[in-house]
Amino acid sequence: MHYAGIDIGSRTIGVVVVDGEGRPVADRLADTGYDPLAEARAVLDGLRFDRIMATGYGRSLFEVAYAAPTVTEIKAHARAAGALFLGAAGVLDIGGQDSKAIALDGSGRVTKFEMNDRCAAGTGKFLEVMARALGFSLSAFAEEALAASGEASVSSMCTVFAESEVTSLLARGGDRREIARGLHRSVVRRAVAMLNRVVPRGPLVFSGGVAHNVCVRTLLEEELQRPILLPERPQLVGAYGAALLARDLA
Repeated sequence: MHYAGIDIGSRTIGVVVVDGEGRPVADRLADTGYDPLAEARAVLDGLRFDRIMATGYGRSLFEVAYAAPTVTEIKAHARAAGALFLGAAGVLDIGGQDSKAIALDGSGRVTKFEMNDRCAAGTGKFLEVMARALGFSLSAFAEEALAASGEASVSSMCTVFAESEVTSLLARGGDRREIARGLHRSVVRRAVAMLNRVVPRGPLVFSGGVAHNVCVRTLLEEELQRPILLPERPQLVGAYGAALLARDLA
């Protein structure tokens, strides 16, 4: 028997297939695009599995189209984190449109969580917009911020107001690297405030697309002073958790 999990996120769709022992045997990742269901069909094409479970913001669409069970992103990420890293105290998931702090018990179950899904502040979308405002590619944005010798203060976390603040800083001759580092610091401080309310101590699993950002990871470790555990494929953590939960139902 093989079990699949599909995570239909705002920016990407991830699929992981596991065998009867819960070991990954296949995975795929694609952009969500303008038609999530069509992209989901394309991602699943050719994969062999006996049961599938969906998670992510598009899970309800998938449930209707495929009559498949669904699970919240909170439970999916928790299930995967507990399987990937024994003893993890919690999960920080920063995706394209929201961020989550999830506390785990000793067996990987959720005990508490907090989620920011009201605006793009502190998410991958925020970083994309700010990189564009500074004229950096997304990958260069993180590297240049990390290389900055100083750090500009950015007070606004609203994407629109922060972009305006960046424009003003540039007009006053501000250093692009230092502004970039200040923007990364603002994202990290927002995440740390949420983590300190939900997961005040212990090792943290960092999942979601923003986990690829080396500057965010570095500043997180500085601010938290505790281990940050990075999955090999952070954007597939939700899909892996959904696949394991589909297997749990067997």
